[in-house]
Amino acid sequence: MLPALTRTARRRVLQVSAALLVLVGALVWWLVPIGAKAPSGHVTFSTGVPTGVYQQYGELLKQALARDLPDVSITLRNSEGSQQNLARLASGEADFTVATADAVAQYKRDRKPGFERLRGCARLYDDYVQLVVPKGSSVQSVADLRGLRVGVGQPGSGVRLIADRVLAAAGLTPDVDVRPVSAGINTVPGLLERRRLDAFFWSGGLPTTAVQKLSERFPIRLVPLDATLVDSLHDVGESTRHYRSARIPADAYGLAQDGNPVDTLAVANILVTTDAADPDLVEGFTRTVIGSRDRIGGQVHPAQLVDLRTAIYTEPLTLHEGARRYYRSVKP
Repeated sequence: MLPALTRTARRRVLQVSAALLVLVGALVWWLVPIGAKAPSGHVTFSTGVPTGVYQQYGELLKQALARDLPDVSITLRNSEGSQQNLARLASGEADFTVATADAVAQYKRDRKPGFERLRGCARLYDDYVQLVVPKGSSVQSVADLRGLRVGVGQPGSGVRLIADRVLAAAGLTPDVDVRPVSAGINTVPGLLERRRLDAFFWSGGLPTTAVQKLSERFPIRLVPLDATLVDSLHDVGESTRHYRSARIPADAYGLAQDGNPVDTLAVANILVTTDAADPDLVEGFTRTVIGSRDRIGGQVHPAQLVDLRTAIYTEPLTLHEGARRYYRSVKP
């Protein structure tokens, strides 16, 4: 027979047991918050062209979401870019997407269908405008594109929006002073390589795979976009104030830059949803976006730049309540 515990020993056992119960309760509350339900269902994520950063980011984010939100089925859908993404979201064809801040601002300024329903989840990484020409081209500035064949992006893309604006800021009328070619990043590298284009615009994260691969098989150069262009763009109005002066680092496209940084302009990307999205789903989606940064960034470099400190700033969009809930939960 085991010896009877003394009163002091019994008190200690009770104290230890109570402490363990408190600890277990706290762990359960942290892992499974009272009243919270696991999001479920099916959502569509509108991405971008197959070789663009939006699509690559979407594919890796889908894998991360499968781990974090196992009851949610994600379908990725290719698109021409930001403008088409926003139209899909507003019409209900998509539940989440990525779009540049300038495209969002223009969509709202034009009061396109469903503009008032758009909500932000997170500011992601910046897109950098890249004007690509053959290495031996005489083009040294945007103004030198006069009369040339220029890839300006697809009609529903953010590239088309910004290419038209940059051309106008340089004193060129897009459909008059250049010979615009409506083609995206899937097509323009090959057109340039076959001498069917003299230059093309691209706006995306750094480095963009299609541009990188082009530089490895065909000699290209990036044309600087100086700060005066940004000033001219800002003069246009509210929807253009999201552009900022930036520099493409010297090692972004080593073969195309000869070890030199290139002046350009940049604009932020925003993870976008609508006011109809379930707050629990948006909270979980936003948590995965922030939490998967390093894992995704190992394969898609721009994702490394997603920053919790700035993710909350989704201007020109109001923050979705589910995203707001997430940021409050991680506030120091």
